[in-house]
Amino acid sequence: MNQGMRTQVGIVGAGPAGLVLSHLLHLEGIDSVVLEAHTREYVQERVRAGVLEQNTVDLFTRTGLGARMQREGLVHHGIELRFQGRGHRIDFRELTGRAITIYAQGDVVKDLIHARLAAGGTVLFEAEVVSLHDLESSHSSSRKPSIRFRKDGTLMELTCDFIAGCDGFHGVCRPSIPRGVLTAYERTYPFGWLGILAEVPPAFEELVYCYHDRGFALLSMRSLRLSRLYLQCSPGDLIENWPDARIWQELQTRSACQGWSLTGGPIIQKGIAGMRSFVVEPMQYGRLFLAGDAAHIVPPTGAKGLNLAVADVRVLASAMADFYRSGDRAPCDHYSETCLRRVWKIQRFSWWMTSMLHRFDSDNAFDRRRQLGDLDYVTSSRAASQSLAENYVGLPTD
Repeated sequence: MNQGMRTQVGIVGAGPAGLVLSHLLHLEGIDSVVLEAHTREYVQERVRAGVLEQNTVDLFTRTGLGARMQREGLVHHGIELRFQGRGHRIDFRELTGRAITIYAQGDVVKDLIHARLAAGGTVLFEAEVVSLHDLESSHSSSRKPSIRFRKDGTLMELTCDFIAGCDGFHGVCRPSIPRGVLTAYERTYPFGWLGILAEVPPAFEELVYCYHDRGFALLSMRSLRLSRLYLQCSPGDLIENWPDARIWQELQTRSACQGWSLTGGPIIQKGIAGMRSFVVEPMQYGRLFLAGDAAHIVPPTGAKGLNLAVADVRVLASAMADFYRSGDRAPCDHYSETCLRRVWKIQRFSWWMTSMLHRFDSDNAFDRRRQLGDLDYVTSSRAASQSLAENYVGLPTD
């Protein structure tokens, strides 16, 4: 090992969780170093979530990250649930006074990287983390947690007070916790999503969730020129089985509504992803804290992944600020407990949206009628509509 570095908080992963945490710590006067295994271009161009809760929008705006989002983001005050050939709008503004904003995760990451580098922050790309050490060291110990990583062919070590594991489901941080410490809760869904990005203006002003006998469909967008569209499919399906003509025909069939039709166009990206729910407890071990996909995965139906990651690091940044400001360790000690209350509420909502809108292979006629009854209730009851709206725009942060 040829080189050593020192910081207060070592952050593994330059996705939204890691970069937001670094930004929030900077505003509190706390130094951090972000280590990312991939190139800057790779993390900026990954096609991921594009729906921001009101809480996330407010945080970005308040902390100086919202200028481009305010210019280019698309504010939506509702969504549509479409079933049996009819559309039913859930009015967020009327039910909650709040909204969502369509703004691609790639743009969020670009804004965050620009903000960190402009402020003199350290974000090391193509820095592959090899191992974590001394996670159990006490605050009074002379030994500190450290991260060993390889950069430009050189093995280096970053010593820090805390480590934030923001490196996703397949990252190094969660497996670094000793066997037997964590309990994992998981559900794998028997379907996936075929997602496409198309160079065609959005078919609708707001997101449209479609329930159909042939399976779920979602009409979404990335901008006023790009549509982001999804179809329920088999998780083991091959993209070669989905030529463009078949995709557009299936989208038209599943989103059919009287007096409305879908316009096709060039498809510039397509891919199939499986769906799962996953949580580990606790979300911390010693001086390692897990955040975002490293700690939990939600199915994308409720548009919660990025927002839940931001909620995690908001709690973590506040806890670390308390420690450095006053020496109070209690908020750090209770980080997992605080986050998991929200995590399980979001898991419940994401599971419910997924179960209500998708076709399961095990479903019988009773199950299908029950789903239609659920959709009818949600769209005809103010209380039920308000519950969906409250969860979709973002639960309170306290």
